[in-house]
Amino acid sequence: MKRLLVVLAVCAGLVFAMAAGAQTTRPKVLVLYSLNVENDHVLFAVDALRFFAALAQKDNFELQATTNWEELNDSNLKQYRLVIWLNEFPHNQAERDAFERYMTGGGAWLGFHVSAYNDKHTQWPWFLTFIGEGVFDANSWPPLPAQLVVDDKHSPVTRGLPEKFVSPTNEWYRWKPSPRADSHIHVLVTLDPENYPLGIKGLLTYGDIPVVWTNTQYKMVYMNMGHGDRIFTSPVQNRLIQNATEWLLSLARKGE
Repeated sequence: MKRLLVVLAVCAGLVFAMAAGAQTTRPKVLVLYSLNVENDHVLFAVDALRFFAALAQKDNFELQATTNWEELNDSNLKQYRLVIWLNEFPHNQAERDAFERYMTGGGAWLGFHVSAYNDKHTQWPWFLTFIGEGVFDANSWPPLPAQLVVDDKHSPVTRGLPEKFVSPTNEWYRWKPSPRADSHIHVLVTLDPENYPLGIKGLLTYGDIPVVWTNTQYKMVYMNMGHGDRIFTSPVQNRLIQNATEWLLSLARKGE
């Protein structure tokens, strides 16, 4: 009940912010999340809603947040320049098809952590291609901080970041094959191999593990961060998330 009240309070603030700017023609961003998921993923969503609400005020865009994934439909999506998935993904075919049409039609997407999860049961071939052909292979456990390496220091997404930085406590995913093997994937940030072995119960001991990347065929960025309530405690990582949001919005503007 407590976490629900917190989420409701955050959303109330979003509604107020939207009402205050209702007379403007600001770009609109849709944030989708779920409450009936792993608790640490809910905690991340609560913090993320606060972060993006503050960013919306700073960058003058209109933010709308919902737990109703049925809003992934053609008539609704056409009003948004950017769609953000915090801690979940669409499960029915109608929502999947609408999202695919949105992205192939020039829409923009920012996804976190479990939003890209897929395995043999997912059965969404287009999405597998969209995120770089990588299927979930392993994870570190318990959640731990990790040192990350910036692969592309010239990207707008990594602007102002050091060559290496420590990302706060998170559960890290390994994909098979590595998304880097896909010619359309441009890796921006990678888990530093110096972290190995990473974890205690669940160990990551080897492998090329990208954690932030874009598919150059689309306006999209995926970030592996998104587990727990420590994600937004790093100014460096916050800069990365802000950069990605602003870059995707700028691409969407150019596409108009």
